[in-house]
Amino acid sequence: MWTLQFRHGLALLALTFYVPLIRVMSTCTCKPEPNFAHPKGVELSEFRDALDHIYRFESALESEQTAQQWKPAPLEEGHNGRYLWTDAFGVCDFLTLHGLTGETKFLTCAHNLIETVHGVLGKTRDGRLRLPGATDDNPLGGGLRIGKLAESGADGDGQYHHYLTVWMFALNRYSVAAKDPKYNSLAIQCAKAIHPKFVVARDTARPRMYWKMAMDLSRPLVSTQGNRDPFDGYTVFSILDEHKQPGEEGLEYEMEVYKKMMNFLWSSYHSSDSLGLGMTLWTAAWKGDEEWARFMKDRAVEGLRELEMGLEFDNDTRRRLAFREFGAVMGVKCHDEFAGQEYWWSRVINKVLSTWRREEVVPVPKQPSRMKPTLVPITNAMYSAALIPGAFRKGWVEDHMKK
Repeated sequence: MWTLQFRHGLALLALTFYVPLIRVMSTCTCKPEPNFAHPKGVELSEFRDALDHIYRFESALESEQTAQQWKPAPLEEGHNGRYLWTDAFGVCDFLTLHGLTGETKFLTCAHNLIETVHGVLGKTRDGRLRLPGATDDNPLGGGLRIGKLAESGADGDGQYHHYLTVWMFALNRYSVAAKDPKYNSLAIQCAKAIHPKFVVARDTARPRMYWKMAMDLSRPLVSTQGNRDPFDGYTVFSILDEHKQPGEEGLEYEMEVYKKMMNFLWSSYHSSDSLGLGMTLWTAAWKGDEEWARFMKDRAVEGLRELEMGLEFDNDTRRRLAFREFGAVMGVKCHDEFAGQEYWWSRVINKVLSTWRREEVVPVPKQPSRMKPTLVPITNAMYSAALIPGAFRKGWVEDHMKK
């Protein structure tokens, strides 16, 4: 107990001196790399190794023709082989490979993964029926299941708002990369279907959200509100709305409802979770021109500094989860202003990545591994995104389409 109190006190003392330097350090040129947009060293090869370990695509992609027949390998963590969060990262990782290499086979992989997920998580657990509200014309009208292995219980299947928003983001990025508006339209259909289920009292001054819904969206399974859900919803819905087709119904109403919640929440934002802080940095990068995003970005930076100064990234790895820390690295790499700062390289990025490499958790876990087999897919998919955020970065897909 004394050790924990000492670490906490040390972190607070350090923050007293270092937090005022956050903006000053943005001018530091300690690291020569101008930005995080391009892979460095072995990053691309490790990116591919980690992703191939879970999806098994390299040996099947000898040509575009064989790529058309490729099906993603089942994930150990997911019901019927699919898990929504991991596969959303998988889609974005394939889009990153497509952007870096220019090879259409990786765009095909992203497409096939999307269709596989919709065919599994867009249906009941027995695979016989679409989820209630979905039709052939509106296949995501019932949302998408999480993909939990257990059907019920505390860690049972259902629907998470934050998983759905990351999936809708992936659909938008694919839509842009493939120049196929159908997939952004699918994301908009999903957005309109889930919003009235997750958000209650939408027309009041103080709407609120549920954290987890039943698989059929009929009732809440966890009634508390997630720390980031309104911000994720607003950010992703605005991206979808920006890409809607002429005459297509947009998401202005849903975005305004999120804004009402955000107005009461953003000024008190705080988190000590590395993944949550990283994902906050990700959304803030997309909305950096808005006051709430700038504020929450600074608070997320402070949160990561507090974790690092409290020796969170030096703790015994048996008490840590690699994928959560990879989320933090990815979030940092969505902001090029940090690319020239030695602090972020030596104390966060390199420390996190080298620790888990040294533990032989990534890019391909050693056997036998201390990590649970069910954690391998999410860990690898997020490790790839931490190495090269690519499609997660604002404007990255669009920029690489021009090359």
